[in-house]
Amino acid sequence: MPSSTPLLAALAIATLSLPACHPAGSSAACPPVVAYQIEDQRAAAAELRLLPQPSAIERMLADYAVMREQARACSP
Repeated sequence: MPSSTPLLAALAIATLSLPACHPAGSSAACPPVVAYQIEDQRAAAAELRLLPQPSAIERMLADYAVMREQARACSP
């Protein structure tokens, strides 16, 4: 069976280069940032405190926070 490593590498390179297709300052590639009500933020924080530690969900939410900041920076 042939190795799929070259195919996976080519797909990764193509995927990473996609953002470069948009001109600087273009908002075409910027996802919208959802605004959450303070009540929802408080409920999420309370639920997060109930999770067992270490929490995979907490790590994922940290990644999500970074992506939200990147989306904000990307938008005009």
